[in-house]
Amino acid sequence: MAEAQAVLRRCDPALLGSLRDSEPCVSEAAGMVPYLTDRRQVQKVLGRQLFVVDSMMSLLEGLQSAQNLVTQPCPTQPGGVARSRWRCLRADSRSVTEETETLLRTLQDKIQQIHSRRHTLTQLIQHLHNKKEQYEQLDESLLKAYNAQQSCDHQLSQLRPELAVALGQVTSWQRIRDELQGYVSAVQDVMQINLLSFNQSELCLELRPRPFPDIVSNEPETLKLSITWSHNDRFTMQVTEGPAGLVEEGLWCRRSELSSTLLEVMQRYLTQFHLLSEIQRLRSSFAIDWHPAQRLLVYLKKALLVCHLEVEDGYSTRGQTRLLSVRRDGQALEISGLKPLESDLTLTGWLEFLSVHPLL
Repeated sequence: MAEAQAVLRRCDPALLGSLRDSEPCVSEAAGMVPYLTDRRQVQKVLGRQLFVVDSMMSLLEGLQSAQNLVTQPCPTQPGGVARSRWRCLRADSRSVTEETETLLRTLQDKIQQIHSRRHTLTQLIQHLHNKKEQYEQLDESLLKAYNAQQSCDHQLSQLRPELAVALGQVTSWQRIRDELQGYVSAVQDVMQINLLSFNQSELCLELRPRPFPDIVSNEPETLKLSITWSHNDRFTMQVTEGPAGLVEEGLWCRRSELSSTLLEVMQRYLTQFHLLSEIQRLRSSFAIDWHPAQRLLVYLKKALLVCHLEVEDGYSTRGQTRLLSVRRDGQALEISGLKPLESDLTLTGWLEFLSVHPLL
């Protein structure tokens, strides 16, 4: 760099001042080489002209008058010493010029490297600025999280005594629940009622009446009840599985009447136990259909022959059965001649009597 400044000082001091005042750019360095080359050529011509002017001035200073200028012979050619010196100066000038060009190219490469590093440094500074913003945001988030954690810890410290009290209550409730479940199991065994499911709006029960000692046949259908609660302290009950007719259609009672209603259904179910058991046995041998609401048994003997039997309430202890009608192809037949020898036949006796009667 010092050598380049020395060359600029010798060639053109104005360029040296501009180099000190402003930072050179790549384009200026690229255009400086041809500029200095042209300046050197001009300076060579000016140097020759100045040499001629200096020689003329020296000649004129040595003349006594203008007549001597005309009469004095032409000066001799310069000697070999001057030419050798001029050649040495010329070689030095070329060497300095080549060195200057080499230095300028080196300077141009360094300037290019400086700009590249400056661009990289700018990108790094921007990246660091972005990272700094991210770190500031992260610090703010961590501070908020720390404050939230402190608040949660404070709330937890306040809730721990309440939790201990609640756990004590839960333990007590679990003990009470276990005791109640034991009581419920015992009550279910006594009441012959099985609790299937329950929630805030519905209760499902299963009635399990014990068969009478004198009955050894198959048990009737299982009776399952669905009890739906309403908002005005009332409930509705319906049979979901089992014989129909045990619960009135559209039953709508107060919640306090649930026990009495279940007891009534149980008594009705036990009263009909003989009838239901007998009907269940008969279904395996005869084509029958039971209508509990009308207490009517329909017997299909043939494809077009249908018999209707009425079962009185209280069967089979105090109620009886009787033949209502016989229809063939939709037409009613005379049934006055269809009288069995026994007047108090059971359903099984009536079906056996009708199945073998020669008039049917």
